[in-house]
Amino acid sequence: MRVARVVVDVPLAHLDRPFDYAVPDEFADDVRAGCRVRVRFAGKLVDGFVLELADTTEHTGKLAPLAKLISGEPVLTPEVAALARSVADRYAGSLTDVLRLAVPPRRAAAEKRAPAECPAAPPQPDPAGFARYLTGVSLLTAIAEGRPARAVWTALPAEDWPARLVELAQAALSGGRGALLVVPDGKDLDRLAAVAESRLPAGSVAVLRADAAPDARYSRFLAAARGSAQVVLGTRGAVFAPVRDLGLVVVWDDGDDLHAEPRAPYPHARDVLVHRAHLVSCAAVVAGTARTAEAALLVESGWAHELVADRATLRGVAPRVQAVGDDVEQARDPAARSARLPSLAFRVARTALAEGAPVLVQVPRAGYAPGLSCERCRAPARCRHCAGPLGVSATPGPGGSRVAACRWCARPAASFVCPHCSGTRLRASVVGSARTAEELGRAFPGVVVRISGRGTGVLATVPGGPALIVATPGAEPVAEGGYGAALLLDAWALLGRADLRAGEETMRRWLNAATLVRPGGAVVVAADASHPVVQALVRWDPAGLAARELADRRELGFPPASRIAALSASPGALADFREALRLPPGADVLGPVPEPHRPGAPAPEKERERYLVRVPRSEGVALARAVHDVQGVRSARKVAEHVRVQLDPLELA
Repeated sequence: MRVARVVVDVPLAHLDRPFDYAVPDEFADDVRAGCRVRVRFAGKLVDGFVLELADTTEHTGKLAPLAKLISGEPVLTPEVAALARSVADRYAGSLTDVLRLAVPPRRAAAEKRAPAECPAAPPQPDPAGFARYLTGVSLLTAIAEGRPARAVWTALPAEDWPARLVELAQAALSGGRGALLVVPDGKDLDRLAAVAESRLPAGSVAVLRADAAPDARYSRFLAAARGSAQVVLGTRGAVFAPVRDLGLVVVWDDGDDLHAEPRAPYPHARDVLVHRAHLVSCAAVVAGTARTAEAALLVESGWAHELVADRATLRGVAPRVQAVGDDVEQARDPAARSARLPSLAFRVARTALAEGAPVLVQVPRAGYAPGLSCERCRAPARCRHCAGPLGVSATPGPGGSRVAACRWCARPAASFVCPHCSGTRLRASVVGSARTAEELGRAFPGVVVRISGRGTGVLATVPGGPALIVATPGAEPVAEGGYGAALLLDAWALLGRADLRAGEETMRRWLNAATLVRPGGAVVVAADASHPVVQALVRWDPAGLAARELADRRELGFPPASRIAALSASPGALADFREALRLPPGADVLGPVPEPHRPGAPAPEKERERYLVRVPRSEGVALARAVHDVQGVRSARKVAEHVRVQLDPLELA
């Protein structure tokens, strides 16, 4: 009797294991590991995947037969199944939850199409692009030879990074291996796909887009699973793509929060790809203009080596970065520290426009209506009635004036007295992109002003002529020939966020904008020149800042030097969960505190609290297992309220 070990689509923690079923004779020739089946489980028909086939079983009773063979297509490869199990264990989740992220819904029409032929291997890429980096050519050679080289690549300013990533994939293809490249969003994916499809053999590339039609996405998934497409490009959902003979994984801009999966068990694309490279012993590249503390830990631990250019090469291509708060600018313009658009920014913008080049203006948020803060101490302005934030309506009132009002209860703020410094005047805390564009239009009459961001539309590219491009972080379009200058405004709004990654994220956003400036251009950052992040930007030293961030977090006991589990639920459910939790040695429990409200999430119907459980990094697996065990007990007892568990949350406010 043939036995099929099946993972059933039942996301209950206490059922997070495979179950044995008998393979009926009618399916015997078609059932194979990785195919979809339907089985009877707890009296209901549920879907599942066959993990493996065996001749024996440890089950002592009579095995139930498979109810239906949905498809004989092996869409769950053994490599991806092992990766999914490992990811579920690492993040205290269930295998079913991970498989929902890994395998797209079936489309029968796509399976009926004949598989394409595997294209011939291309030659090795031209090493000239990577020759500017100290060990770049060696990395290409190692990938082509199938060696598990690992690198943290810090790209040079104005680098054509899509071309470099495609060269890495071409090196893997030349050695008969596959490649998996993951980027944060659709804009980056469009740039990467355009280069890949023009340089790599026809039919060798599959692009997995989150917004693709279901049939198209499943067809491309099958092309990878069947081996005809050996290079897979995609966003975070592509980290589980079934690439044949995987020889290389790459993640671009790993600090972007779009790499963090918002669905349980909340894995991060970088961590999944690094773990996948370890499991299959393939090459891995963590790449970006900036560097995260997690990437710095990979270098410090020896798991990866740095791929950087020498300082002479960097100085030859980097724009000049100036802070409006430096001593020279303060002497020239005493109001520079408090002005939103100081004279330095105007001078730099005028010079670039006069030379016929566009100017990029980065602002932290979209929209028009700004938030308000005290003019004296810059503390956020709050409503006296409900403590909600004060703001300014985008619609003028009688007489054309705009009145400050509460964004929660809508009460107008006729008078304001700061509870911190007794100040009575308000100022705009963060002016949106639309308002900024309006101000720039008045300051530079006759100059075209364009906005790129949510609500107005994200621009992919802009012409190279004189224009002002106002963009929010991540929505900066690429200018033909590069920007003549970039103005980074409202810096304190980024640096002053109450978040563990505020400095790291600010540096990433600034560098991603500054790298779009042509060599010899200028970058002006409206910030205090003495701030460590500003200093790192002026020196163009993301590696140094990342090493400093890692050292600070290690001293404070924060990730990635430690592992943290965030547990959220009502006070009663959280207390029960905490009492049942058997923590590993050295665990530190923080809380409970009111659960921070997640942006975009609906307001909770009842009070919720949060615990943070912190353990040394070496105890991370034990922490995940302990949390999963409690989830399993609660699931078996059919406890009504679910406790939200998130390992290593990206944001720790």
